[in-house]
Amino acid sequence: MNMNPDVDSWFAEYEHPAKDSMLRVREIVLSDDRMEETIRWKSPTFMYMGNMTSFDPRTKAHVSLMFHTGASIPGVYSRLEGGGETARYMKFTDPADVESAANEIQSVVQAWCEPRS
Repeated sequence: MNMNPDVDSWFAEYEHPAKDSMLRVREIVLSDDRMEETIRWKSPTFMYMGNMTSFDPRTKAHVSLMFHTGASIPGVYSRLEGGGETARYMKFTDPADVESAANEIQSVVQAWCEPRS
C-alpha cells in the first residue's frame, strides 16, 4: 500500500465521528498498488495519473468521497451518486456500509486505472 506519512499525520489530527470508516475506505482504495495519496485541498486525495477522489472532511453525518471526474469513469456503479457533468459521490454511513461497498469501491478504482495503464 502506498500510504503517505502526510496523510497519516492528517488523520492523526482529524476528528470525525466516522473516522474509522474513512480509514477503511482509504485501505480499500490503496489496496490497488497503482493508487497513491496526498493531501490536496486540505483533504486526503487519491490519485493515479490524475486526481481520482477526495474525502469531503466537512461532512459529519457520513463519509463522503468525491470522485472529481466521476462521470467519466467507465461502467455503471450503483453507489456513485450525482447527475452533473463531472463529479460523482459515494457516501458511507458506518463501517458495515463501507464493507458492503468494498467490491464496488475496488471496481471503480480499477475502472479509473485501467484506461490509464
